[in-house]
Amino acid sequence: MELLAIIADRSIFLFGVMLFALQTGSYVLGLRMGRRHRRRGDAVESVGVVVSGMLALLAFVLALTLSFANARYNERQAGSLSEASSLATAWLRAKAVGGPDGEAIAGLLQDYTRVRTEYVRAARDDSIISGFNQQTAALQSAIWTRLIKIVHERTDPVADSLMVSLNNAFDASTAERFAFDFRLPEQMFWLLMTLTMVSMACLGFQLGLSGEPPRILVALLILVWTSVIVNILDLASGRLGNLRAVTAPYEWTLRGFDTGLSGAAAGKP
Repeated sequence: MELLAIIADRSIFLFGVMLFALQTGSYVLGLRMGRRHRRRGDAVESVGVVVSGMLALLAFVLALTLSFANARYNERQAGSLSEASSLATAWLRAKAVGGPDGEAIAGLLQDYTRVRTEYVRAARDDSIISGFNQQTAALQSAIWTRLIKIVHERTDPVADSLMVSLNNAFDASTAERFAFDFRLPEQMFWLLMTLTMVSMACLGFQLGLSGEPPRILVALLILVWTSVIVNILDLASGRLGNLRAVTAPYEWTLRGFDTGLSGAAAGKP
């Protein structure tokens, strides 16, 4: 699966072409076997029932994986919005606390938001992602050190609310990291690929028994299945293909920092 991920990372179109070729190869193999049986006059009964069952099972697995991939995509999108909003709230409360430590936390939160923006935007590169995770941890430590000083000096509700908002922001960062790292399970991926190839071979076998197949319709069917599978993998992975989590909430929040407005929504154009 790692090799396929590397190909998809290089070009999602190239991955689609490879998948189309594999399905076509499976179909041609089944077609030749069907024609051989037809020439020999072998009686093959109930082939249509078996092929229909295989295609129905493939449709079910496609729907299952599509639902899984769409849920992962929505989690990443919602996670970005939740984290950006939490950071905006924490920044406002740090400004409300004021003083050297409050202003320092507000400045660190701006750096923290920029790091989180780049983390969400990053491509599939373990060294780069690890670097952003290390920067995130270092900034969290620096922010919390400043917060400890504030909490020791002040016991008012504003200081308590700052602690709560920072904790929520850090929790949101962890949730967003989990959403990016949680990918389509390999078992589900290989189940989808295996069913696709077997179904195409069975379809080719049935059409080989029946005579000359409708080539244009078969090619169209393979193209549609390829498009669906490519989009499933694109949705399921946060750092492959074109369907990435948006960084707009972080950018709105950064603009809000510059203008003194509150919340990620305040930065909307």
